[in-house]
Amino acid sequence: MYKTPLASGLTATALLGMAFPPPAKADFLEDSKASLELRNFYFNSDYRQDGANQSKRDEWAQGFLLRYESGFTEGTVGFGVDMLGLLGLKLDSGPERQNSGLLPVGDDKAPDSYSRLGATAKVRISDSVLRIGTLDPHLPTVLPNDSRLLPQTFQGSQLTFKEIDGLTIDAGRLTRNNLRNESNREDLAVTGKGITGERSSDRFDFATLSYRWDKQLTTTYSYARLDENYRQHIVNLVHVLPIDKRQSFRSDLRFARSREDGDTNVDNDAFGARFTYRLDGHGFGAAYQKMSGETGFPRIDGTDPFLVNYVMLSPDFANPDEKSWQLRYDFDFASVGIPGLTFMTRYLRGDNFDRGAKEGREWERNTDIAYVFQSGSLKNLGLKWRNGTYRSNGGSDIDQNRVIVSYTIPLL
Repeated sequence: MYKTPLASGLTATALLGMAFPPPAKADFLEDSKASLELRNFYFNSDYRQDGANQSKRDEWAQGFLLRYESGFTEGTVGFGVDMLGLLGLKLDSGPERQNSGLLPVGDDKAPDSYSRLGATAKVRISDSVLRIGTLDPHLPTVLPNDSRLLPQTFQGSQLTFKEIDGLTIDAGRLTRNNLRNESNREDLAVTGKGITGERSSDRFDFATLSYRWDKQLTTTYSYARLDENYRQHIVNLVHVLPIDKRQSFRSDLRFARSREDGDTNVDNDAFGARFTYRLDGHGFGAAYQKMSGETGFPRIDGTDPFLVNYVMLSPDFANPDEKSWQLRYDFDFASVGIPGLTFMTRYLRGDNFDRGAKEGREWERNTDIAYVFQSGSLKNLGLKWRNGTYRSNGGSDIDQNRVIVSYTIPLL
């Protein structure tokens, strides 16, 4: 018999209540937090290939993100609630310039505004928390997108279990999807290169076990199934080697195996390795990614894929059988006395995939410059400029700029 997320959540709560000791003293009001984030976003994307369906996407919008997180009531079982209010306002757009991801896409033009309101009931027993309602899970199998004006969210239930030192278990079910530039909740759908036979679903089951062996090593196993679309296993190893006070070396290894569920043709193995050497404020990184199988990497529509070469413009360098590599450089100006100022640049190249009758090739270059004011009347005001260039031998050719001004006001 099918159980709703609420029914499943109540069953889990009862089991937790029998298994775990009472939590530490908590206060519903005194432990509450609230903030308002103001996010001003300008997006410009020029399409340079011959015969482009749309030569430019150019929009400007203002976002308001109101977040409230309560504490928990006292007792063996503590109850709380979280609220999320989102509002996006159009500042500039046009019928020929829409579809930037900042605003909903209209039949003629983007609407003047869109909004969402989400609520999450939560229950805590010992160090474990059950959440039911609006969710923002950040797991290898589901990474909501937050690269535009408003974040993507989901409806469902999620249990986070932290009763064993070093071990975190997340498990649950998602039933509905709120895309980043939409007000309405939708069924879940799969996206990925070359996938056919897909169908909408209201059931995405997931489980992630992450164990931190010590300060240097963390291993993670994740499983997910989007009903009638795909099944996925992901393993991840992250190790940080501290060389001395000035230097460290970070290794991030990932492998995902995805197969069909229902009538789809999903068939993908994805391997990725990323290494970063840090010296004072410098970061030198390199990554390699390899796709194997008949399709690209599958994921829920609108989410970010858990791939080392998922960056800014290319969907993910995850065409069937594609091989890609990345070189990256970061610098934190705090090391030279300018805290809050950061710089990043990277270059990626991919090949070995089909592009009609020829071998596909693509490359991308990104640069980010960001500054967050550290003191004074402008403290916590953030400025960021993102620039990207993408070229391929048969797809889109893109020059893109994003300018983001953000400011978070603590309310509680």
